[in-house]
Amino acid sequence: MTKRLLSTLLLGTAIAGASATLALAEDVTINFVSWGGAYTESQLKSMIEPYQQANPNVTINVIDYTGGLAQIRAQVEANNIEWNIVDLTPQNAIPGCDEGLFEELDVSSFPDGADGTPAADDFVEGGYGECFVGNIVYTTVMAYNSEAVDGSPTSVDDFWNLEQFPGKRGLRKDAGINLEWGLEAMGVARGDIYETLATDDGLDMAFESLDKIKSETIWWEAGAQPPQLLADKEVVMASAWNGRLYNAIVEENQPIVIMWDTQIWDLDAFAVVAGSPNMPAIMDFLKFATSSEVLADSTNYISYGPMRLSAAQFVAPDILPHLPTAPDNFGNAIQYDISYWADHTTEMTERFNAWLAK
Repeated sequence: MTKRLLSTLLLGTAIAGASATLALAEDVTINFVSWGGAYTESQLKSMIEPYQQANPNVTINVIDYTGGLAQIRAQVEANNIEWNIVDLTPQNAIPGCDEGLFEELDVSSFPDGADGTPAADDFVEGGYGECFVGNIVYTTVMAYNSEAVDGSPTSVDDFWNLEQFPGKRGLRKDAGINLEWGLEAMGVARGDIYETLATDDGLDMAFESLDKIKSETIWWEAGAQPPQLLADKEVVMASAWNGRLYNAIVEENQPIVIMWDTQIWDLDAFAVVAGSPNMPAIMDFLKFATSSEVLADSTNYISYGPMRLSAAQFVAPDILPHLPTAPDNFGNAIQYDISYWADHTTEMTERFNAWLAK
């Protein structure tokens, strides 16, 4: 029996144990809102379908959206709640919580991790807040085409080193993350990046750093672009979202290598729209969906890291190395500072676009 098959069998048993049938007097419907595509499909397979199987009185409708708070705000202000659980980023969850758009969540009331760790200590640091509880870690990393590069770059410094590693670079057409990497390439310690970026001199330094590779950079906007740019050798190195690279590496067998030491990670989380009916069923599903076993199962469908630390024991050995949260990948990662970007996104976007146009 392979390790992967054994892990899958053990995980199936663990999920069955995590599924407790909710005693309900009548049928309940929950509207679950997420991003669509492979990501929502992973949630259907690992969370929604197993939960509904164990709780036949609960129907979970899945709705796709494109993010933001506008629709949620309109529903709450009109007292016409059509959405219940929403998958979103903390960048929206935190201001939405401040506006009263979401219910408060007590993570200490969630089940312990599979190893007995209390829930509040089992989530990756920063993985929950007053009104949200995280489910996956996704990350932006740098990668290279091993057939187009002479050597094995590993760092942000290597990405900036046009002499040792000549060739075009690919970066997302956005200020976020590029400015952080720009400072790191200038020698700013990772622990000091956001403090430095908050100063005028630090911001100038970040743009001066980007100036050094601007002429050799192709700017991408859609997540499918960087793996294709790498595969076609239009660039030798590129930034990308790790899930997109996983597909290119594992499913398409492209000669692409992820530079895990460059990763800047963020998370997706669940929030409950304020005023939602059927709160007992909603909370029961949330506790199931964010359990160690279920979060581990989601990695069988998409290469994002589970937010629970105790989930690692259930992840198949051949999947673990591809996850942002794998011990060998996560030790030196930078967490995307949502507080900084919540305060500075507008002005940084304007300055970045003006810089690009020069």
